[in-house]
Amino acid sequence: MASSVVCQYPTKAQLQVQNFDDENVVTPEANNGKKECNVAPKDTSPTLPGWYADVSWPGEAHIYKMEKIIFQGKSEFQELLVFESSRHGKVAILDGYIQLTENDEFAYQEMLTHLALCSVPNPKKVLLVGGGDGGILREISRHSSVEHIDICEIDKMVIDVYKKFFPDIAVGYEDPRVHVHIRDGIAFINSVPEGTYDVIILDAFQPMGPIAEVLADNCFLDSVAKALRPGGVLSAPADSLWHKNFVVAETIAKCKNIFKGSVNYAWTTVPTYASGVIGFMLCSTEGPPVNFKHPINPLNTEQNGVAKGPPKFYNSEIHSAAFCLPSFVDKDVDPKRC
Repeated sequence: MASSVVCQYPTKAQLQVQNFDDENVVTPEANNGKKECNVAPKDTSPTLPGWYADVSWPGEAHIYKMEKIIFQGKSEFQELLVFESSRHGKVAILDGYIQLTENDEFAYQEMLTHLALCSVPNPKKVLLVGGGDGGILREISRHSSVEHIDICEIDKMVIDVYKKFFPDIAVGYEDPRVHVHIRDGIAFINSVPEGTYDVIILDAFQPMGPIAEVLADNCFLDSVAKALRPGGVLSAPADSLWHKNFVVAETIAKCKNIFKGSVNYAWTTVPTYASGVIGFMLCSTEGPPVNFKHPINPLNTEQNGVAKGPPKFYNSEIHSAAFCLPSFVDKDVDPKRC
């Protein structure tokens, strides 16, 4: 999953071999020739040996006690680190950005998925750009109306590592409706016919906000809007409402100019991320109206697809509450309170 969190990535010189577990080695053969790394940290920080420093915002840091490195490898696209933490389970770091922890990944994955899919009737065709960990695929699988799921992930290494070390998350790949495309997401979206998808979920870009390249690229968002059917929905991560440079109203206005339908900002708590909060932009194209605040396609918790149980975080009440904004944000967005 994408995040605006910036991390202090441990160098090879900062790692010493110990606690070697040959059952958890990704060999060069299994990893398509990528270099294996299965070592425990000894000095990942000059002042906090054995801890991983996540420098999220200026003047702040979130640190994790590292029990051992499970995987460290680099593909032609990016570098991936997986380590076992003492309290958050396994943690994945991609190019210095925290992607997820086993402790709370479900909050982000469930909300990014169901805020969109539960807001439209009978979604049938869904595109996921990024999301190589498989967690969003797991959540999409709960929707029985969906007939076809495309995932576009640029890096096969990411998929392989998650399948090996995060099987309860990567279980989403077991859904027979899933079709995997190993290629650039922007090029893929530009290649599909207009009106192809009911829902598109972006999970491969910086969150929409003051530093979001995806929001600045109107051509890309235009392509996303064209790939959606009338009344189709985009779901994408957005900056935390605590980010002092993030103006929710401005982001909503920019998205309305492109998508022409309903646009709303939602948020939830994910302890792993900076400030403990992550936002979401929900945008619909011009066509049948979409009311994101009042879901019309509720989940059937007795039909969980390939997931190993019902959602842990999302429910209809949480869905509606996610669009209720604090006073310091709400006054700039909508004078009508939830």
